Amino acid sequence: MKKKILFLMLTVSLAVFSQQKSDFWNNVQYGGGFTLGFSNNQTTIGISPSAIYNFNNGFSLGTGFNYLYSEINDFTTNVYGASIISLYQTDFGIQFSGDLDYYFAKQTDFSNNTSVKTNFPALHLGIAYNQGRFAVGLRYDVLYDKNKSVFASPFSPVVRFYF
Repeated sequence: MKKKILFLMLTVSLAVFSQQKSDFWNNVQYGGGFTLGFSNNQTTIGISPSAIYNFNNGFSLGTGFNYLYSEINDFTTNVYGASIISLYQTDFGIQFSGDLDYYFAKQTDFSNNTSVKTNFPALHLGIAYNQGRFAVGLRYDVLYDKNKSVFASPFSPVVRFYF
């Protein structure tokens, strides 16, 4: 089931891209985001590379991959997944986004030598201020389920850059 969902997400993205004319690569941008956090007994490192196709009307569609590692004391979490990314850029610097993500997570508690694997979808709707190739804002996961998600909140910051 997990592989079918990832395959479907990538197939939809590629199908949209394949409908474009020969100048396809002129409208593709690469980029993504990253996460770094360090404090007493806590480390968080994440990377999310992605590629988007820019249509002429301010709309962009793309795909991406996600990886996040978090360690708090004796507890570690590894999260990886895939995304379908949709962006709409207004003329006044505001960017609206909708990201359909599917995550796979493994949480390990080394103090009692146990681990739990889980997977879950997320549908993030967001708004960001965009200046050139850089956007920063906030997004909300409308599918958030605190019993399944490894994330503490349905809200998360948006930091994107594309080249």
